[in-house]
Parts: sequence; C-alpha cells; structure tokens
Amino acid sequence: MTAKKKVIVKHQGKKYEVELDPTTTGETFKFQLYSLTGVEPERMKVLVKGGQLKDDTELSALKAKPNQVFMMMGTPSAEGLQALAKPEQAVKFLEDMTEAEQAQTEGAIPAGLQNLGNTCYMNATLQTLRAIPELYDELQSYTPSESSSSGAANLSQFGLGGIGASTDLTASLRDLLKQLAETQEGFPPLMFLNALRTAFPQFAQKAKDGNGWAQQDAEEAWSQIISQLRNKLKKGGASGGSSSQADDLSFIDKYMAGKFESVMECDEAAAKEAGEEPIETTDTFFKLNCHINADTNHLRDGLAAGLKEQIDKRSEALGRDALYTKTSRIARLPKYLPVHFMRFDWRRTTNKKAKIMRKVTFPHELDVVEFCTEDMRKKLVPIRDKIRDIRKEEEDVERAKKRQKRMRAGQENDMEPSASSSKANKDKRDSKKDASKSKSEDTEMVDVEYKTDAQIDAEKAASILAAKKELLTLVNLELAADEGANQTGLYELRGVITHQGASADSGHYTSFIKKQGPKDPVTGKRKEEDGKWWWFNDDKVTEVDNDRIETLSGGGQSHSALILLYRAVPLPAADENSKA
Repeated sequence: MTAKKKVIVKHQGKKYEVELDPTTTGETFKFQLYSLTGVEPERMKVLVKGGQLKDDTELSALKAKPNQVFMMMGTPSAEGLQALAKPEQAVKFLEDMTEAEQAQTEGAIPAGLQNLGNTCYMNATLQTLRAIPELYDELQSYTPSESSSSGAANLSQFGLGGIGASTDLTASLRDLLKQLAETQEGFPPLMFLNALRTAFPQFAQKAKDGNGWAQQDAEEAWSQIISQLRNKLKKGGASGGSSSQADDLSFIDKYMAGKFESVMECDEAAAKEAGEEPIETTDTFFKLNCHINADTNHLRDGLAAGLKEQIDKRSEALGRDALYTKTSRIARLPKYLPVHFMRFDWRRTTNKKAKIMRKVTFPHELDVVEFCTEDMRKKLVPIRDKIRDIRKEEEDVERAKKRQKRMRAGQENDMEPSASSSKANKDKRDSKKDASKSKSEDTEMVDVEYKTDAQIDAEKAASILAAKKELLTLVNLELAADEGANQTGLYELRGVITHQGASADSGHYTSFIKKQGPKDPVTGKRKEEDGKWWWFNDDKVTEVDNDRIETLSGGGQSHSALILLYRAVPLPAADENSKA
C-alpha cells in the first residue's frame, strides 16, 4: 500500500499542511481543501506539475514528495464564507443536551399528545393551534386572574392536577404548549382536558354505552377554545384595570377575525314593490364555511355557496314569512384563516351527525380576492398580481441556474482538445477572419463583448429586487397599518384537521402540520419549507410528503379534511438578503 504524504498547499498567502492519500482522486483532495479554505471544489483550481488537477486524476500519478508545494486558486462563495464562520456558541453534542434542549434542536420530532379516552378531537385541535407561533408568544405573557386558579394549579407544571385544579383554560393552554416545546415524548394533556370540561361541560359527556367518554366534534372544540381565547387574550391583560378601547383588542380579533359586509334582500318582488329596503350589516367571522352539496367539487365551490345563504324570516312589508337571500363579501382578511368543511349533517333517522362523504379538493395556496368587497379587491389585486410576476421571474432564474449547472457538468466531462486539433481550430479561425476581410476591406471590425454568467445573474437579481421594492409602494396604507391582516389576498396551507369514519360521534381525528424550514444563521429568518408535513396521530408523530395531503379530500370513510388552517402569504422582503 502506498503511504500517505504530507504536502503543502498555498492559497492567498496562507500555507496549509494536507495529508495526500495516493489511493484517492483529485476530487477527494479538493474536498479536503474545501474543509480548510471554504472554497467549493467547483470554484477552485489546484496547480500541479503538468497543469490543473482534475477530479478524476489518480493522486498516485502525481508522484508527490513529502512537503511538496501545490498552488491553489479560487475564492469561496457567500455560503462558503458562512460555513467558515466561527459559531457564536460552542458545539453541544446531542447526548449532552437536556430533554428540553433536544426538543428545541433544528429538525427535532415534535411531541404528540396521549389519548385520554376519545380525546383525539382535542389532540388534533391543539396540535393545529401550535401552528400559530404568534399565539404561543402571546400565551407566554398571559397572567390569569386569582379567581381563575387554585392552589392545586401549581401542579400544572407537571401537566397534572385533579378536576377543577384550574378553571382557566387559557392558562392551561399556555402551560401545555410550553411543556410540549420541551419534550419529544407523548404528553398527557390532563390539566387542559380538565379545564376544557370545566369551561364547556359538553366535552365531559359519557359514552352512551356507559364505557368511558363520548367522542366529540373537533370543530366544536376549535370554536369553543377560540371563543375563550378571544375573551382572555386582550391587550389590557386578564387582571382588569383601566384601559382604552384599543387596549381591549383581543389577540384573536387581531390575527384570526375577519369582517363580512352583507346584504339581505327578500326574494319576492312584491316586498320590494311594497317599499322594503335591503338590509345591510357588518359581521365578524372567525372561520369560513365550505358548504357541501351535489355540485361541490372544489373548496372554491363550497366557499361561494357559504357566502350566499337563504333565510326564512318574517317580512313586515308582506306581513308574513318569506324567503330572503343574504349575500356576504369579505371586508377584512385575517392573517390566519380557518376553513370548516361542513361534512356533518344531522340525520333524524339515526339521531346522529352523519358524514357527507363527497370528495372536495382544496389548494395549497388559496386566492380569496374574488370573495372580497369591491373596495378590498381594488386594494389587493395589484399586490397579488405583482407577487405572481415576481415569482415567475424568480422561477425563471432558478431554471436558468439549473441549465447552467447541467451545461457546466457536460463541459467538464468533455475531453480537452489535443495540440493538433487546437492548431486545426486556429487555422479555421484565421481562414474565417481572412474571408471576412476580403468581403469588405473598408468595414471596420468591432469586438463584441459578451456578458459573463455573474453579470447576467446580477442583472436578474437587481430586476427582482426592484420589482419587490415597487410592490411595497402598491400596498394600501390602511392595510399596511393593520398588522394582523392579510395584505396580499393569498393564503398558504399550514394545517389540516382530519376525520376518519362515518359519524361525528365516532371515528378518529388527526392533524397534519406543515414543517417549517430551517432558520438562516445570518438573518434568523426561516428558509423555504422542504415540502414535508408532520402527521399527529395522538402520541404518534410521523413525517409525510406533500402527496399525503392530496389524499385528504374525502370521498369515503378514510381521513378527510374537516378544518383547514391557512396563513397569509407575506409580502416579499425587498432587501439584498432576500431570495432572488
């Protein structure tokens, strides 16, 4: 076996002592230098006797001597420099971390929730609420009033405590989410379950056969929890005291409440002829309903049906009951938008909520501009369209980069021309040059300058950056001042609560939550998601692909979407560090 040798590599005034293994290739040697200099292999040139070191060169062919000097050329990319940066904190190995530290590491599997007896409806709801990071932050600053807790509430730090240990559901949710953030084990949500049943006794119903607890509807749990949070999470705090009307604005009102502008009009022409005027109202909503009937194939169909209702009510003009049509349009879009598939229909024959099995597809990106008032559409359409233009330009850049990479890879695989072929090519060029001169002796030859790949990339990046800055000028000032509102008219899917079975009183609930991308160590911002999702099936947590979400449209008793949680697509960042 050929012995390894220590050689010297000079790069930008520095010397590196590198172990050269003659049994390997030039590619391996370049990766050794990459670990020392941060210069990626494709960006470096290593000069050896006879020319430039190639990736497929056998190092034994170099016949290198101990302490032989090699010259290296090349500079690291921005990513390479970042890789070389000294970490702000000392590296800590996984086995040396506490359970809480392990749970908070990048890519750690999140904790599931134990089923405490037909509590899957609650577990799925809680895991979906965890997909709202602003809610977690708000809860951590929440302080309950003294009347809403008891001495036994100190057990909440362990997730324990008897019935009535705390009647404050919001405080119990705060403690539970904090506990889940510090473990990867399936956690028993005892305290929260007690608080939920104390606040809403319907969730403490026993099963009809007398064995254990009755199954409940996840949508009802969602709505009740949201209503409780709306009352408790106010800027004025839970302890009371003097506060302005603005201070009483609830977290839920800010981030999860939308506004309808509705018009209700009698369907009978006689009412209008009798002088009856349409009734205009403004209403607050905390979710959109997707109505399902024989014509519903897509979420859009169900939303459109939900915004146009028929109501039977008394007409004063006619002096009797008549049919009215209430048409609603959205006047405010919240940052987080839950959508409820109305899959359960009460059947008198069985005295149960039966499930509508119809397949209803839904998008990963939801455009709700068409459901807005005319005023809102005028504000949102220019922004939405500009975002799509920027995306197309970014996608074109990514495709061009991939093409360049493939072309470079192909060129590197081509053999270098021999001396004879080089001479032949030179003769051809000289011949073409002479022919060109003979065609027009008075025509002055002009050298054409071609742009480099780097120049083209820089121009495209500058164009995208300019488009993002232009986009910010299109944002309506009123929308920009509303921090918890959607400013783009577009939503991205973040969570799905599913139901498996034929009835709300039975079956099984789970939830799917989209994974967040890793944090950029320089900007601290989240990078693009990797297309993966976490599937929370009580205390069992599994990673699944995007394709799994496509199977949740319904059409049978298998897992079908009941609640979708959408988050507003944000405005693109108009700075040099943003993706271009």
